[in-house]
Amino acid sequence: MSGNSFGRLLRLTSFGESHGFGVGGMLDGCPAGLELSEADIQAALDQRKPGQGPTATKRKEADKVRLLSGVFEGMTTGTPIAFYVANEDQRSRDYGELADVFRPGHADWTYFQKFGGIRDYRGGGRASARETIARVAAGAIAKKILWRCGVVIQAGCVELGGIAAPEAADLTDAPMRPYFAPSERMVALWDARVEEARAAGDTLGGIVAVVVKNVPAGLGEPVFDKLDAVLAHALMSVGAVKGVEVGDGFAAARLTGARNNDPLLPGGQFASNHAGGILGGISSGQDIVLRAAVKPIASIAQKQRTVDKDGRPREILISGRHDLSAIPRIIPVLSAMTSLALADALLLQRRMESF
Repeated sequence: MSGNSFGRLLRLTSFGESHGFGVGGMLDGCPAGLELSEADIQAALDQRKPGQGPTATKRKEADKVRLLSGVFEGMTTGTPIAFYVANEDQRSRDYGELADVFRPGHADWTYFQKFGGIRDYRGGGRASARETIARVAAGAIAKKILWRCGVVIQAGCVELGGIAAPEAADLTDAPMRPYFAPSERMVALWDARVEEARAAGDTLGGIVAVVVKNVPAGLGEPVFDKLDAVLAHALMSVGAVKGVEVGDGFAAARLTGARNNDPLLPGGQFASNHAGGILGGISSGQDIVLRAAVKPIASIAQKQRTVDKDGRPREILISGRHDLSAIPRIIPVLSAMTSLALADALLLQRRMESF
C-alpha cells in the first residue's frame, strides 16, 4: 500500500488500523535541538481523542503516546522520531456483520476493489479516523518548528449542520469551547442542532477554518508544489474532507478583478487579503486563510440500502460506536496537517537560503 507518507524534507509516515494493536508513525527530517517530550504530544492528542463532547463516539481511549526514538535528554537528535499509541477499547464484535457487506458512504467498497477483495472491516481498518493520531502527534512536533519563527495556527468550526457563525469569527479562544466554536452563542445553537440530528438517527457535517499568522513571505515552490496546492493536499488527505478553499475561495469566482485584487501598500503590507495569504503559490506574508468542508459521518442510525460482496441487494443498520459529527475532533487533525505542510515548506526555504 503506497501513499502512507507526507512531506519532502519533513516527512511523516503513519501506520496502523482501528482495531489492530495500535497506531503510530515516524517523522523524519526534524532538526536537532528542539525541546520535545511525550507531554508535548499528549496535549495535542487529548484534543482529538474519542469520548469527548456531545458529538463524540462513546469509545474510550486514553491515546497515551510513547516516544520510541529520535529524542534524547528532552531534545530532538535529528534522527527519525517514532511514536506509538496502543488501541485499548476495541469492540471488534460490533463489526462482524460487516464482513460481507459494504457500508454506504464509507471506504469499504473502494478498499475491496483496490485490494482484490481483501480488507479489514473492523471499524474501517486503515480507513478509520484513528489513523489521524499519527498526524496529530507529528503536527505537534511541526508546530514547535513553526513557533521558532513566530508562526501561530488557529483553527475552529465556523459552520455545523448548516448553521454558520458570523463571517468575521475570531478563533483565538475556540479551543476552549465545545465544537471549537468562535463564540458561546454558537455553542447553544449547535447543541440544539446536534440533538435534532441525534433524535433523527442522523449525522452532521460542517466547515472548519484554519488561520495561520506571522507567516514569512516566500514559502512555497512555484508550479507543481505551490503552497496552496500542498496545503490543499494536506487537508484533503484527511478522511471526511470533501473541499478546501484558500482565501475567498469559490466566492472569488463571483467577484470582479477590481474587487478581488489585494492592493499593495508601503512596507510590505496589503489593503485586503482576498488571496488568503498566497500569491503565485508563494506566501505573501499575510495571514494564510483556509476553509475545509467536512462531510457528515457516514455511519447513521437508519436503515440503508447496500449490496454484499456477491452483489446481492441488502439492507443494513449500522451498529457500534460512532461520532455524530467529525467536528470537533477533526479540527486538531486539520491544524496538524497545516503545521506539517508549512514546517516542510519552511525547511525547504531555509535550505535554499543557506547556499
